[in-house]
Amino acid sequence: MVLHKTIADFLGDRVVYRNLSPCDPALPKLADIWAEVGLERLRVPRKTESVYAAIMVRFLQTAQAQRGLSPLKRLLVIGDNLRSDGTAAKNLGEYLPMRCFIGGDKMDEAAHVQTDGTLMLANRWSALKEFLTWVQTEGITLDEQTALLLDLDKTVLGAKGRNDKVIDQARVTAVRCTVEELMGGNFDETAFRQVYDRLNQPTYHAFTGDNQDNLAYISLMVMGQLYPIARFWEDLEQGRLMGFQQFVTLCDARQTQMNQGLLTAHREVTSNLANGDPTPFKSFRYREYQATIALMNFLPDDTPATEVLAQEIVLTSEVIDLAEQLLGQGVLTFGLSDKPDEASIPPNTQTEPLHRMTMKVI
Repeated sequence: MVLHKTIADFLGDRVVYRNLSPCDPALPKLADIWAEVGLERLRVPRKTESVYAAIMVRFLQTAQAQRGLSPLKRLLVIGDNLRSDGTAAKNLGEYLPMRCFIGGDKMDEAAHVQTDGTLMLANRWSALKEFLTWVQTEGITLDEQTALLLDLDKTVLGAKGRNDKVIDQARVTAVRCTVEELMGGNFDETAFRQVYDRLNQPTYHAFTGDNQDNLAYISLMVMGQLYPIARFWEDLEQGRLMGFQQFVTLCDARQTQMNQGLLTAHREVTSNLANGDPTPFKSFRYREYQATIALMNFLPDDTPATEVLAQEIVLTSEVIDLAEQLLGQGVLTFGLSDKPDEASIPPNTQTEPLHRMTMKVI
């Protein structure tokens, strides 16, 4: 029998997306605590910044106090990315004794687990059972004064190495639909994919800021010939294009060459950048939300698991089992995501946020 669950079944609304605005209205807003946690001004830090950890600890301890319990003493972190999740976990370890699991399925390799200080790295999600054994031998008690912090994307849902390509598919669909609409009848999908796929690599993270909003905007402007393709690649490879802000400035000087769709998108991005918004291309992110939920729980329950994993975004059974087991032992569960709020929470009440969408568990 196929299981169906929502993330809220084991997290409730104890979830924060990129803007660090908790979905649980009882928890504090970043706008109210930014000075208290050490931010120099109101801004949304990235996951790898040390102040991000201070904000998360504030959320966790507030959620703990709302349970009427003594402050948290221990923390477990589960994620899929060593650089972002691993760094965030180490920063959190400055506040609470912490152990972190970084997982992903690599089925072409022999099963392997290794520990590195407070981190466990594994090439199977099934190694979460070993993780629990390890943390207890390390003296981490799994009780009401322990918190479990779960990364959502490619961990709780769309598990890395197993189901993550479907999450990527939703994002690519959103970029393609955005560019196609704004380009009108002049859209060349093959040329678009050549630009987008090439830029969407770690090689170009210094230029794109590893930000899909920036990548979508760049792809749009290059496709719109605001920056001719051949010249764009030449300037990028020769170091004449040094960063995203420079690219935006160059495009800004060419507004007279933009059609109405390009001009609307350009003004949206430049306005949000001027306000320091980490999600400048919001209209693209709204499409990402729609593309994401369209890939949830749409196949019949008797569809073979391999087909579901290739076509549908699903919940990761091993992570769900861990969360539910610890929840039963009194552990505080909490979720975080670097996905923008605009791609996670609908602008109206007609549809649920991602953590309240029903998905299959595989």
